[in-house]
Amino acid sequence: MKTRMSLKTDWTTFAVSGGFLFLFVIFALVDINRVEGWVTNSFNWSVTFFGAYWQLLLLGNFVIGMILAFSRYGNVKLGKMEKPENGNFRWISMILCTLLASGGVFWAASEPIYHFVTTPPLFASDGMTPQEAIIPALSQSFVHWGFLAWASLGTLTTIVLMYAHYHKGYPLKPRAILYPIFGEKIFKKSIVGSTADIVSIIAVAAGTMGPIGFLGLQIGYGLHFLFDIPNTLTTNMIIVGALILIAAISVASGVDKGIQFLSRLNVIFVVLLTAILLIIGPTMFLIDSFIGAQAFQLQHFFQMNLYRADQAWLGYWTIFFWGWFLGYAPMLAIFISKISRGRTIRELIVAVSIIAPLVSNFWFAVVGGTGLSHELTNPGSISGPLSDGGMPATVMAIMNQLPMGFWLAIGFLIVSIVFVSTTVDSISYTVAVTIQGTDHPQKWMRVFWVILFGMLSVVLLTIGEGSIQALQNFIVVTAVPVSILLLPPLWSAPKIAKQMAREQGIVSSVEAAKEKKIA
Repeated sequence: MKTRMSLKTDWTTFAVSGGFLFLFVIFALVDINRVEGWVTNSFNWSVTFFGAYWQLLLLGNFVIGMILAFSRYGNVKLGKMEKPENGNFRWISMILCTLLASGGVFWAASEPIYHFVTTPPLFASDGMTPQEAIIPALSQSFVHWGFLAWASLGTLTTIVLMYAHYHKGYPLKPRAILYPIFGEKIFKKSIVGSTADIVSIIAVAAGTMGPIGFLGLQIGYGLHFLFDIPNTLTTNMIIVGALILIAAISVASGVDKGIQFLSRLNVIFVVLLTAILLIIGPTMFLIDSFIGAQAFQLQHFFQMNLYRADQAWLGYWTIFFWGWFLGYAPMLAIFISKISRGRTIRELIVAVSIIAPLVSNFWFAVVGGTGLSHELTNPGSISGPLSDGGMPATVMAIMNQLPMGFWLAIGFLIVSIVFVSTTVDSISYTVAVTIQGTDHPQKWMRVFWVILFGMLSVVLLTIGEGSIQALQNFIVVTAVPVSILLLPPLWSAPKIAKQMAREQGIVSSVEAAKEKKIA
């Protein structure tokens, strides 16, 4: 599709964002302690001054999206295409592999146990028995990986991006989020526009490099646990190299081939592992826990999402997650825009804000709930390894309690690799889209970012685990400017929906004028 602007590579954005990432890694090599100190101070500042804003931003994004989806404006078709390019299973598979890939295995196994061992402060004074503490523990995990988290990635922002790109013909870049405010000039030589693109790339790059390095450490532990392979830097580097090779092949094949194939493969793996765990594990306990925790979350929905009392706990949990997901949001909204042509606003919002969270929550209930069940009957069997060895030890401890545990553990390691590969290929694709302004960026640009993420992650691994932790906290810092970029869609997306509803004959101009007068 031709756009109004010439689709030239934005070398300024390329150089500034790439250069910034290189400088971060170089500074970490020179003095990791100073970098950690700077990042920690910036992280604490971000949590203190932006935490409440992020909570309200995510809640507003979800609520406005729901209202829009179930109004008549939900019938508006996006992307100037009559029929969707991707079937429902393929489409939802690719959506699921965006956020779920970040927490798919290790957080799903570990976070419910964390909240079970130390009850979240909102419910800490309730004096619950261990049996009663199961539901709040699972429910807190549902909040962090549920409705608001998913809605922030690709609902209102996606509507604005798809309108600017597919309906108005402007480049598909994060700066397009500001099109309803600034108009066409945001795509010209605009400092605001360039800043929007650059901070979005840096935020998503930090959010991608962290999981790559983190995965190297996690898989290294798993291979040592299962096969006694030395858990060394060399092992971790080989793992990251294999992951980058998979992602590079996938992204070179394009969205319609490689990325789609990996996403479908991963969802099939997840479904298979879920079915096996349900059959050989505590079946009714898992089903009852999912239903109970989901009901508990809905019952305490506003309390849990807007909790503000314990700042230290919020910074370690809710606000950390919100910052991480907000940093991903512009780029994943670009990716979801690309795969959602021909979908209605209702289909988009229901898929991203309802179906994906429910699937994600069920996965957390099955994986984390299996661990909770064994911890309940045999205290210390899961929490002990978690305390001693961290998140990778939790997955292995849970599998160790089950029949066929060895083979299940291998399955979880494979799923972990494919999960993060799908994240890396989709993020590299969207960064290339941002640099070149088209949803068909050149192959070399797509592959370049995969390799860059891999190389920088390997360098960080050579420094040590502290560098990965510093990068994880840095993700939250980079979310500050991105979160400001994501505020305008709260009012611009409904306006765009109304305008497109008139264009598509869903609402007559007379009705629209009446609504505007009443408003």
